[in-house]
Amino acid sequence: MKLFPYGHATHPQWQMAAGLVLAQLRAQMALHGYASAPTLALLYITDHYAEQAQDILDHLSAELPEITDWSGTVGVGIASNNVEYFDEPALALMLCELPTDQYRVFSGVAPLGLGFEAHTALIHADATTPDLAELIAEMALRTASGYLFGGLASGRSKTVQFAVAGNGNISGHGAASGVFSGGLSGVAFGEGVNLVSRVTQGCLPLARAHQITAAKTNVVTQLDGAPALDVMLRELKVSLDQPEQALLAVRATLVGLMQPADSAGQGADAVAVSRTGNFGPDVIVRHIIGLDPARKGVAVDDQLQVGMQLAFCQRNVQAAKADLIRVCAEIREELEPQELPVEAATALAASEAESTPHPARGIAGAIYVSCSGRGGPHFGGPSAEMQIVRRALGDVPLVGFFAAGEIARNHLYGYTGVLTVFTGE
Repeated sequence: MKLFPYGHATHPQWQMAAGLVLAQLRAQMALHGYASAPTLALLYITDHYAEQAQDILDHLSAELPEITDWSGTVGVGIASNNVEYFDEPALALMLCELPTDQYRVFSGVAPLGLGFEAHTALIHADATTPDLAELIAEMALRTASGYLFGGLASGRSKTVQFAVAGNGNISGHGAASGVFSGGLSGVAFGEGVNLVSRVTQGCLPLARAHQITAAKTNVVTQLDGAPALDVMLRELKVSLDQPEQALLAVRATLVGLMQPADSAGQGADAVAVSRTGNFGPDVIVRHIIGLDPARKGVAVDDQLQVGMQLAFCQRNVQAAKADLIRVCAEIREELEPQELPVEAATALAASEAESTPHPARGIAGAIYVSCSGRGGPHFGGPSAEMQIVRRALGDVPLVGFFAAGEIARNHLYGYTGVLTVFTGE
């Protein structure tokens, strides 16, 4: 397994940032242990560069002619190993060396054809796309594992996606420029590409989960047979007799939802809130968008149905940090053998100052998609979230972006981080 070359830079002029990134990539490609013949590029830019997206792609493609396939998108922030770029012009690029018969770049112009058996897929999507949740679920059904990972492009104005497929025989690709707006794009991976992915939640339940016993569209009126509004006010320890205090508490509160077990019994053993007081992996966090005092109801930014589990929650920095460390530790534990060769043990035991990406970690590269409301500001300082990832996961090639919604499995999440690593054969 060879490490994926990667680079990142910020500069008011995109040409200068691109030059800095290219210098990093070329230096790494000349090093032992790094991939020297990559074929797939993952490109993420901040929204400061959105208007120049086509120029950036054209320039990088010309400078890296050996790269046949490109994918990526724009975010209000982007990430790389140990660093975050918010509110500044920046780009990050990672070059993946993967068998060309084990992945396909797709977009609305060049949809994923029937000739490729997808095992999983990296998804970039436009938040304004109609029926987006249904499209994500449908895409998951087209993969053997049913697992997607990625997120929604984010920006203060224009959002774009990058999608260039090198095998120019894809039907419909034509003379497309490679920069798109709207719909879905990404990379489908075959079974031969080994990936490990985890979702980290950023919210802490206030109490145990309740079962929805009465609901209509997006308004829940009963939880465990009791008026939903009364249940929420009790858990928030507020009263409508003090409307200002109650309003502040409700604005800081969200709900975690989990689907009921299906007719085949799938999900029957799943719980919304674990014994440790944290959300389970199948919980989706949604906003509270209104109250209905007449019906004692709570309106939620999602469609509800009887039988779902619902837990009121609030964003919690310590819970988010602990859960992020947990998922990184789970990935390391899954990849690291019980007995390590001396070279591997030395690399993994290096201090943070001495550590560099090393094949012994078992990770060729990583993609991290986090909520635009997380990042360093949420965790306490500049680049704090990515510093937590580096300390917990180790020093690995990594790129990613801060999204308007995160995708994992067949769900669209909020306030989460989705960490996916490419592993050795």
